Amino acid sequence: MENIDFSNKPTLEKIIPEFGNSFYYENFSKENKNKSPVWHYHPEIEIVYVKGGSGKIQMGSHMSYYRNGSLMLIGSNLPHCGFTDHHTGNKSETILQMLPDFLGEQFFHIPEMKGIPALLEKAKKGIVFHGDTKRRIGARIESLGLLAPFARLMGLLKALKEMEAAKDYTVLNAKGFTMETSLQDTNRINIVFNFVQEEFTRPITLEEIASMVSMSVPGFCRYFKGMTGKTFVQFLNEYRLVHAAKLLHEKQISITDICYESGFSNFSHFTKLFKKFSGRTPSAYRNELMYVIS
Repeated sequence: MENIDFSNKPTLEKIIPEFGNSFYYENFSKENKNKSPVWHYHPEIEIVYVKGGSGKIQMGSHMSYYRNGSLMLIGSNLPHCGFTDHHTGNKSETILQMLPDFLGEQFFHIPEMKGIPALLEKAKKGIVFHGDTKRRIGARIESLGLLAPFARLMGLLKALKEMEAAKDYTVLNAKGFTMETSLQDTNRINIVFNFVQEEFTRPITLEEIASMVSMSVPGFCRYFKGMTGKTFVQFLNEYRLVHAAKLLHEKQISITDICYESGFSNFSHFTKLFKKFSGRTPSAYRNELMYVIS
């Protein structure tokens, strides 16, 4: 196995709007896939619309699996992974990125923008929108690429107002996790996250992971729960379960093989955890994939 540098922190992505624009817009297609870093953050607020396809969502300590596309609002400095790759099967991916004060420090506090500050506060934990809200706002966001700069700005503001008024959404992180923590905590949590991303298919003991961040097992357990709101075992199992959901959608292999490929060593334990996590057994989940439209 090749040597992996687990001390790497999330990449600080530098975002530069095109000339004549105050925010960044880009649309990716099947031929022009998004090549953003796997694990990164930036001070800009980000709207991501994935049209069609299925994939993983990882923001901070949250992990889940989306189907039939996704519309997400990501707050400033919230670390996240890329949402599409060559397995996703999406038709396109559109991203909008803007600094919180890109229209001035007080703009979102004027009466006409009432509710937007609360929306952006929720976005610090990550928001995903569902159903008709996802499709309607997603189509608006996609169409911005056809507009002149002023009309594009108006379209962005309309999209934010529609998000603020929406009822069909989920706030992803119970406690949130941003890069506003101390440098030492940031380094530790990212060693853990990067290690899990690379090694989740094999057994990982608390002793091993605690030693990687130079902590005792009790100290590490308290630290990790305080940072993420989850135990390390819960976090690791959720990462494995999201990967299992991805395999159930993408690969026509046995559920037993999916159990072991996702890092679980006991099939009955895997089935029990998967049902608790998703609300259905792995076989029921796979059977519903062809019928569910979210």
